[in-house]
Amino acid sequence: MTIDRVHVPLGARAYDVVIGQGLMAQAGQLIAPFLHRKQVSVLTETRVAASHLEGMKAGLANAGIASTALALEPGEATKDWDGLRQSVEWLLDEKVERRDVVVALGGGVIGDLGGFASAVLRRGVRFVQIPTSLLAQVDSSVGGKTGINTRHGKNLVGAFHQPALVLADIDVLDTLPARDFLAGYGEVVKYGLLGDSAFFEWLERNAPAMAKGDKTLRQYAVHRSVQMKADIVARDETEQGDRALLNLGHTFCHALEAATGYSARLLHGEGVAIGCALAFELSARMGLCAQETPGRVRAHLRQMGMATDLADIPGDLPPAEGLVALMAQDKKVQDGRLRFILARDIGAAFVCDDVPADILHSVLADGLAARG
Repeated sequence: MTIDRVHVPLGARAYDVVIGQGLMAQAGQLIAPFLHRKQVSVLTETRVAASHLEGMKAGLANAGIASTALALEPGEATKDWDGLRQSVEWLLDEKVERRDVVVALGGGVIGDLGGFASAVLRRGVRFVQIPTSLLAQVDSSVGGKTGINTRHGKNLVGAFHQPALVLADIDVLDTLPARDFLAGYGEVVKYGLLGDSAFFEWLERNAPAMAKGDKTLRQYAVHRSVQMKADIVARDETEQGDRALLNLGHTFCHALEAATGYSARLLHGEGVAIGCALAFELSARMGLCAQETPGRVRAHLRQMGMATDLADIPGDLPPAEGLVALMAQDKKVQDGRLRFILARDIGAAFVCDDVPADILHSVLADGLAARG
């Protein structure tokens, strides 16, 4: 059974992402080197706890590590001020000290919330990410971005706080509903689209079998995605340059998430997939990439059974002007100018902050008109 390690080289904040099968059972021996005393506090959510908490606690106990856990309500709505307060107060009730370790066991919501709680608790305690969704394994657990949502938008309050260790157990992906797995795949395909055309071609050939459960393919896809993110984060930890490329599709996505109330109408990875398709459509209309390239992107997403267009989002959406207004709240706005990640081809993304308003409006208006 192969175990892969990706090193994220950030000096004193460096850490490893361990990727493989059966890591829950090994959690204790993998986390033990980071512990000053043999106990951890686990932040999780109820659905994940039902599937994985006891197995992880057994893995900790095998190494003589005691653990307590708080299981929050699942869903994006938990990642708010109330969720942060509940998490921090519980960690203080548990008398977590600065040299202790907090474990974030869950998907992107718990990783972001647990990481931010760890960042502010006693001005910073270490934490370990154990991501249980594909999206979290390939994206949100790596790179140190933590935060919560407010009524103004997504992830507008947060901190850069790198984990001490990330454990990506491929086996836990077996418990994901098909919709959640495909939502996570939206972040996987993003890596090929932004910087590795050969990886995108590999996905075109192998992703259907990966979605059906092939663990060797799943491990390779997670490994390649994490390696790409680690390389970018090492060059640009706090998103001053190259790291912005990881936001391909996200300017559209975050506006759509806000428009749908951060609800189950649109999962984050679904929004990323639609956002990537829109980014390539915008690029083509600006003459940056070939006219057939957006069609290739959409064809692959449809092959996977994924949403590709605004027409695939159930319920009402604001008009084009309303979506642009939501984009204006995005973290990536600089000096009042929207920043988009556009592409000259598959695997050739770049940052652009001078998108013509009329072309952006036409892309959104046409997408909304197709909703009928």
